[in-house]
Amino acid sequence: MTASASDLPIAYVPRRREPRETAEQLRARIPGWGADLDPRDRPSTPKLQFQEDLTGAHWEFPDRQPEKWPRERSIEHAFVTPVFGTAQPPKGASGAIRKFAYRRFSEGRAAHWLLLIAADRVNAVEAHLESFLTARPDNPITETGIKGEFTHHGMSSRLGTGRTDVRHHVLDPVIVAGPWIAAALGVRRLVRAVRR
Repeated sequence: MTASASDLPIAYVPRRREPRETAEQLRARIPGWGADLDPRDRPSTPKLQFQEDLTGAHWEFPDRQPEKWPRERSIEHAFVTPVFGTAQPPKGASGAIRKFAYRRFSEGRAAHWLLLIAADRVNAVEAHLESFLTARPDNPITETGIKGEFTHHGMSSRLGTGRTDVRHHVLDPVIVAGPWIAAALGVRRLVRAVRR
């Protein structure tokens, strides 16, 4: 079934085929159209007017939070916002990747975001490696959900329920266990090389 030229939405054609409707025509066709055109009819108008005595602000520009370390900021901005988070300072290789992404690429570039995603993955690997230096290292059996597959009806929650993500369930063990197996093989090779 083909649509006539007048039925096609404006977004899909290179130019408008008929003249734009007037305000009166829109008001006649769409009940309530233009209700906010007159500021007297707009409920938010008093809120939109600046009233200096009602702001409660005691500053022209807010007091700036001190920086304990140079914070990452987009190259589009002259400085970081007056208040910012300090919970996770950048550290290690992941921190270096994040700093490079902010220093070199605009937020409008895919490279900026791809580097930040890569930094997150590197940070996950760093956290796993750090866990081996503690008294309680990561437990891949319980912390990746493998144990829950056997103790909390993993297969029955997937099969016969009409879930749309069943096709990729075969890949789940590879994605979850693959990095651990690769790391174990890498350590085994390293130990063999050191013994020689």
